[in-house]
Amino acid sequence: MTSEAPAEPARAPASRRDQILATAAELFAARGFHGVSVAELGAACGMSGPALYKHFPSKDSVLAAMLVSISAELLEVGRDRVAAAPDAGAAVTALVDWHVDFALRHRALIVVQDRDWESLPADARERVRALQREYVDLWAAELRLVHGVRRLDLDRARAMAHAAFGLINSTPHSGLLPDVPMAGLLHDMALAALGVSAPSST
Repeated sequence: MTSEAPAEPARAPASRRDQILATAAELFAARGFHGVSVAELGAACGMSGPALYKHFPSKDSVLAAMLVSISAELLEVGRDRVAAAPDAGAAVTALVDWHVDFALRHRALIVVQDRDWESLPADARERVRALQREYVDLWAAELRLVHGVRRLDLDRARAMAHAAFGLINSTPHSGLLPDVPMAGLLHDMALAALGVSAPSST
């Protein structure tokens, strides 16, 4: 039985910049970063290629903003989920719920990060790596509390977190069910892989 994740706060209407990033994610996922021109991206957003430069200085900066922003969002919301949890087991469950929700809503971004990582500018790549390390350590800290810090060292806890991400981030390929049952499947599989008991239903 899956737990019910707390609802995310209502989001403000998407800005033009957010709309460009969302459109770019879909195009890059379908055709690859190098397979989409600035003119094509602009046209898909309902503007000319040069007009796109009012929002982003280059196509590289679109990719950078896209991948830095998703890493920052994962970390920010993950921290909020942990802070709201009553104990470490609940914190891990909340992290799993959050990552599953994210992975189902952002399949295109997962494809882009996996395939177009090398196209990311070096400074943005380092920023994404730093954010991702913090996110991994957020998971690892709670896993160590669940399993006992003496029994689970930090490197193993980090490896467990990475393995869970791989499972959950399979959504571009494994999402063969409707989103609700798929979320339940990923939730249960991730908790089992992490050795965390699912909360009992009331």
